[in-house]
Amino acid sequence: MGNYLYTSMVSASQIMRGMADVTHNLANASTTGFRADLSMFRSLSVPGAVNGGDLPLFERTGVDTSFGALQNTGNDLDVAVSGDGWIAVQAGNGEAYTRRGDLRLDSLGQLSNGAGQLIIGDGGPIAIPPHTKMEIAADGTISIQPLGQGPDTVAVVGRIKLVSLDGDNLYKGKDGLLRLNGGAIAEEDANISLVSGALEASNVNTISTMVKMIELQRSYETQIKMMKTAADNDRASAALMKMN
Repeated sequence: MGNYLYTSMVSASQIMRGMADVTHNLANASTTGFRADLSMFRSLSVPGAVNGGDLPLFERTGVDTSFGALQNTGNDLDVAVSGDGWIAVQAGNGEAYTRRGDLRLDSLGQLSNGAGQLIIGDGGPIAIPPHTKMEIAADGTISIQPLGQGPDTVAVVGRIKLVSLDGDNLYKGKDGLLRLNGGAIAEEDANISLVSGALEASNVNTISTMVKMIELQRSYETQIKMMKTAADNDRASAALMKMN
């Protein structure tokens, strides 16, 4: 009886991990540039286990790098990466990469995205001097009309670092940013370009993710019922033992 209960408990706990992963994806279905986590369940054969002798073990297998839909915003500070590329940002432990391009300037004139991550240029985080107009070119070059200058005066103040990444050498941190294994730093790729006035939506497929959540909830409920059955049987067995 103990083994029956144990296997149901383990199965339920693993399913809960899967549900948490799916919930995280759903919660970010509207987050600009979000990349969904990929996960799966693998079977572990355990002698005497219920469910045909197998236990489901949850595993996170990587990140979905497929593209999200482009949404035109008309905002000059909004940029979307065209094709297979990434924007370099400063993270707590070094350089990381994102597709999030809802850019803005903080009080110090530093360029960041909607998550507050500083955008990296040629020599580190990009700082923008006071200006009356700012433009971001397709290659990531940032030019401004300096404050107090005429419209014919244009100054280049930086260039957003754009990179391409090896999908087999990536991992996603808890902050949602992608990094290269071993702490490697990606080289700038001149072939990557930006689309101004647009943002890339999350690549979470809401419908299929909801279906997966429903399936996991039903599996979890099944395991809870099996645990209750095991507990009821245990009480019945204990009552029979007392009668003897």
